[in-house]
Amino acid sequence: MRSRRTTLAVPGSNPRFIEKAQGLPADEVFLDLEDAVAPSAKEGARATVVAALNEGDWTGKTRVVRVNDLETHWAYRDVIEVVEGAGAELDAVMLPKVPDAGHVQWLDRLLTQIERAMGLPVGRIGIEAQIEDARGMVNVDAIAASSPRLEALVLGPGDLMASINMKTLVVGEQPPGYTEGDAYHYILMRILMAARAHDLQAIDGPYFNVRDVDAFTRVAERSAALGFDGKWVLHPSQIEAGNAVFSPSQDDYDHAELILDAYDHSLGEGRGAARLGDEMIDEASRKMALVIAAKGRAAGMARTKRFDPPGN
Repeated sequence: MRSRRTTLAVPGSNPRFIEKAQGLPADEVFLDLEDAVAPSAKEGARATVVAALNEGDWTGKTRVVRVNDLETHWAYRDVIEVVEGAGAELDAVMLPKVPDAGHVQWLDRLLTQIERAMGLPVGRIGIEAQIEDARGMVNVDAIAASSPRLEALVLGPGDLMASINMKTLVVGEQPPGYTEGDAYHYILMRILMAARAHDLQAIDGPYFNVRDVDAFTRVAERSAALGFDGKWVLHPSQIEAGNAVFSPSQDDYDHAELILDAYDHSLGEGRGAARLGDEMIDEASRKMALVIAAKGRAAGMARTKRFDPPGN
């Protein structure tokens, strides 16, 4: 799995922002041809995005382009021009406003045709599907199973909130009057369950108040606690906080690696359970530790503690 702790949205029509994004520590950058680009600038933005992918330095970043949704007249040309022009430098296409599996399947087939025509490896370019309305939520299981190219389900909270008539104008915060629990819990868990059932990543949507990093952190911690892999960021000020929230603490990462070492050592001695200090470890412990260790490794963390086998 590619690391997507932070997914930075960058307008595909703004060369200055695109250049700046290359030096920022976001795990993923998606060059946007949809909402961040005015209708009059959409066609010209395609050439800007192609040039940025081919000529920019995106080392260490997942490179994604968000095309326009399938109900618009821009979508097919977005895909064709970007993939024909820079398919070798593209990791995934983000498809917005996905209401059912058919939209993802359309993109899969078009990508396959272009890859074959251009001599690109068939199937290498992934897909990220945005869930942005009630239909998408109802069909999220079918969407998650729709294509082997699919890598992530992404929450689009603004459109989804409008779709269900949520009584608020603030994306990411609890709606006024909702005082019990979390108004977004079902939405987040529904997307998460569909993603995990099909070995996909789950990415939380953006927090629009880019100046309030503390509030962004609080909201990000909610989805991180549930098990989400990352979150959109709209401003450089949110990147450091997002990377930290969706990475394990150093103590948790070290502990996870020690659990894996202790369990492997125990299996090597023919035992199915182990002890790590006062802690009993079994197969369930190993699975939980694998999750934390994988997140730490993806974040480039280094161990600070080593396993000392009993008796040494």
